[in-house]
Amino acid sequence: MSTTAKPTVKSYQNYINGQWVASSSGETFPVYDPSTEEVIAHVASATAADVDIAVKAARAAFDSGPWAQTTAQDRGRILFKIADKIRQNTAMLAELEARNCGKPIVEAEYDLADVATCFEYYGGLANKVTGHVNPVPANALSFTLREPMGVAAQIIPWNFPLLMAAWKLAPAIAAGCTCVLKPAEQTPLTAMELANWFEEVGLPPGVVNVVNGVGEVTGAALVAHPGVDKVAFTGSAAVGKIIVKSAADTLKRVTLELGGKSPNVFFADADWEAAVDGALFGVFINQGEVCSAGSRVLVEKKIYTKFVEAMTEKAKRIKLGPPLDRDTKMGPLVSKEQYDRVTSYLEIGKKEAKTAIGGGRAKAFAKGYYVEPTIFYDVQNSARIAREEIFGPVASVIPFENEAEAIRISNDTPYGLAAAVWTRDIYKAFRVVKSIRAGIVWVNHMQPTYVEAPWGGYKQSGFGRELGPWGLEEYLETKQVFVNLDETPIGWY
Repeated sequence: MSTTAKPTVKSYQNYINGQWVASSSGETFPVYDPSTEEVIAHVASATAADVDIAVKAARAAFDSGPWAQTTAQDRGRILFKIADKIRQNTAMLAELEARNCGKPIVEAEYDLADVATCFEYYGGLANKVTGHVNPVPANALSFTLREPMGVAAQIIPWNFPLLMAAWKLAPAIAAGCTCVLKPAEQTPLTAMELANWFEEVGLPPGVVNVVNGVGEVTGAALVAHPGVDKVAFTGSAAVGKIIVKSAADTLKRVTLELGGKSPNVFFADADWEAAVDGALFGVFINQGEVCSAGSRVLVEKKIYTKFVEAMTEKAKRIKLGPPLDRDTKMGPLVSKEQYDRVTSYLEIGKKEAKTAIGGGRAKAFAKGYYVEPTIFYDVQNSARIAREEIFGPVASVIPFENEAEAIRISNDTPYGLAAAVWTRDIYKAFRVVKSIRAGIVWVNHMQPTYVEAPWGGYKQSGFGRELGPWGLEEYLETKQVFVNLDETPIGWY
């Protein structure tokens, strides 16, 4: 499919208390197609006053609205209906997502399938929240209830726009919470399309609200609002630290899924073709705009030179192109800001290491934020390109001598989101798995993510977990109930 047709410029308002409303300031901001640098939408920019209205709507829906009486079965049915709407509109949503964030259309379609699966999974889990009976040493009954936490502020990133919305909205709805969702200002469009169906699927007004704007205004007001009980954030470590400090003023619950600088570790006995493919896929999928990207490629010295050469040769075949072309493997970066950030690191990398391939703008494109897939080698783990999250198609290849050194280098990072180890030796694999400090460790694979399994990091990659029953737990409170069965007076006086 060609991108030569002029895109229709749409306008979106904020979705608050079941209504589409303009910003109280009247202000909007433009949303771009990063492959053409053209405006494809204008979106209302929510002020602190708008956020206040949205939070109060969510508060009312939770405290006194019909949502409080909705059964777990009914919440599950709503989630299944949302999944159905996603599946019915996959083509439209995938094209919009590809246009808005630059990812290849085939990847966008995979993402949309995961979005629907996420809503279905939590639809099935909604009526399986149970408490416990506690065997206390008294003539009494003690048991626990699991109850929704309250109003959840949910702030999502731009790299997987609708998928990250699903990861947060689905468990919150299943738990019985109400939500105020803030999409990334770069990529709000599919979340706004999703809001079109909230009333149709049976969500009462105020249960899910969607507000747009920059983090410093809209996001900050949301995190600081005293009516919010819990904040869920996915994004950079720098912003995560700001959120924790702000949330501390009202002692909100916080879950954070932050950055990474994930080691992708290749031993000499790894399956050769799978390993080389895994090294490229791990860092170049989604233009490298992945928090778990295997951007530190650790290679045993026995195969190091050959491995770098093989990576370089295969990287030459990665097809950059317009996101809507079905043979495109890498599209543009999401924005001018991100393009400038990544290209600044390319200049740093040229000074810190050797360049095997890439290192600049993809010259075949007159417009668009296209960057060449880049491989730096002979990288020291102390280099900035090995320590700082670049969030672009940039691999830093680092040699290691033995298993102990591989583990040491892997853990020598402030992050701990993900890692991968490639070897045919199962004993070695499990030794490394147990030694690496990361929330997700893959063996002979890179990047598979399933809604049934937990997602989250160690160290400065955040805390709390998303997906699976762990994701639902983050939206639940635990209440102990004690029932005295002894008619004898306490006898205190």
